[in-house]
This record gives sequence, C-alpha cells and structure tokens, in this order.
Amino acid sequence: MGCDKPVLACVLLLLSVSSSYASSDVDAAMASDDYKVTLSLYYESLCPYCAGFIVNQLRDVLETDLRNVVNLRLVPWGNTQRTPNHTWICQHGRDECVLNVVEACAINIWPDLATHFKFIQCIERFELEGKRAQWQSCFGALGLNPKPVTDCYNTRAGVDLDLRYADETDRLRPPHRFVPWVLVNNKPLAEDYQNFIAYVCKAYRGSNKPKACTARRFEINLSGIPDTRHPVCYARRG
Repeated sequence: MGCDKPVLACVLLLLSVSSSYASSDVDAAMASDDYKVTLSLYYESLCPYCAGFIVNQLRDVLETDLRNVVNLRLVPWGNTQRTPNHTWICQHGRDECVLNVVEACAINIWPDLATHFKFIQCIERFELEGKRAQWQSCFGALGLNPKPVTDCYNTRAGVDLDLRYADETDRLRPPHRFVPWVLVNNKPLAEDYQNFIAYVCKAYRGSNKPKACTARRFEINLSGIPDTRHPVCYARRG
C-alpha cells in the first residue's frame, strides 16, 4: 500500500487499519470461544427429509455469519436399529448403512466443518437428485483425496466411528422420535426443527447479533402443538 503522507501519519494510519482488523478478529474469537451455540443434527443419510434439510436449510450456517456463532455437529446414525447378533438394520437399506459410515469417516478425517459439511452436502444432493450411485464423484468435485475415507469405511475403523454415533443417539433424553432430530444447546426442537435459526439466535448470548438473526422475522412455535408441515422419517420402536 503506497502512502505520500508524512511518515508519522502513515504509521498512525497503518496502526489504525491494523487495529480495526484485530478488533474484528477478537470479536470473531469471542463469539467462537465464549458464546457459540451448539447446533446438533441427528440424521440418517438416505432419509429424504434429512437430505433436504442438509442441502437446503442447514447450509445457512456456513453461508451466513451464523458460522461465527454456531458449533455445528452432525451425527449420522438416525433410526438405525442394532440387533442381538451385533449387526444393524438401516431404515432405508444397505446403501444407507454404507453412507452413514462414509459420512462418519468424513467427519473424523476432515474435522474442519466447511470441508466435511460440503462433502456430506454433496452426497445428500445426489440422493435428492436420484443419483445416489454417483456419490464418490464428490471427492473429485471438491478436490478431496478419497483414500482416507475409503480406507476408513472399508475397515473396522469406520464401523467403530458409526457405533460411537449410535451410542450418542441412544443416550438422547428424551429419545429422538424421528429424523432430522435437531438440538440447540442440547434442547430438542422436535417438529419445529426447520426454524432452527430462530432458536440459535435466541440462544446466542454475545453482544453482536449475527446479521442472519436480523435479516428476517423468525417465529418460535411455543404452542406445543406439532407443526405437521415438516416431514420426517419416524423411528421404529420395539
């Protein structure tokens, strides 16, 4: 950056600009460290409503300034049932079992949210488009090395990762009734899950509200009456 002002003025200007950037960094760090809201999604890979939620709604966490205040967690197990002989039955068949493990591996191998979310979002988009068999093209589309994930889901490592998510899902209280099952700071949103931004904004305790919280009007369903407009995949009990 050029400067034809006196040296002292130049130095002060640079310090001012530097301070401005530092202040922004501090604000982001404060939101990250002290005020982040935990948003957890319990889901299964081939439930169409989970896929739609990930592709069409949940992306707002990364595409708006909500990313500065939200700790997004994805838990790929959903309504899968374990059997006494140590196998499990996925609600939407064997492909779902495979993709649940693939997505569990991706979360573990790429802990950076932007990386694993975009990969999972790519898989779910193919599911919505009826192109499930093309999911492996997501590696190339995103410039990701397929080997770590392939090695993971083809070995016991992937199974063990998904079983951890099974244990976590089983510990939910109250138990999940369907997927997508969304929690904000460990409180289930139940049928109001698509209104998650309103709950995140209400839970956020930082001084600077994200612009996403003021961009439009949000309403939280306080009636206790389920909103049946939001389709779900119900859990099987018994």
